[in-house]
Amino acid sequence: MRDIRSFNNLKVVGLMTMAPHEEDPELTRPVFRGLRELRDQLNGQALTAEPLTELSMGMSNDFEVAIEEGATWVRLGSILVGKEEGSRWA
Repeated sequence: MRDIRSFNNLKVVGLMTMAPHEEDPELTRPVFRGLRELRDQLNGQALTAEPLTELSMGMSNDFEVAIEEGATWVRLGSILVGKEEGSRWA
């Protein structure tokens, strides 16, 4: 994060993660909690010009848990358009 500050035209506003796909969404909670804690730690160290406010985490199968852990952005695909047959995620 210290190195990123040297890029004047780059503004980091948050962090993103993708948890492993789990049948039980509750198993993704530690991943999401860890990213929120990392964001809070980075903000506490004032490593960016402005506080990091965004957390992009959670997908169709685990977005509820991600929101509970502080997600401000979720990526919804299969819940909106369906699952492709033969997909490893189907």
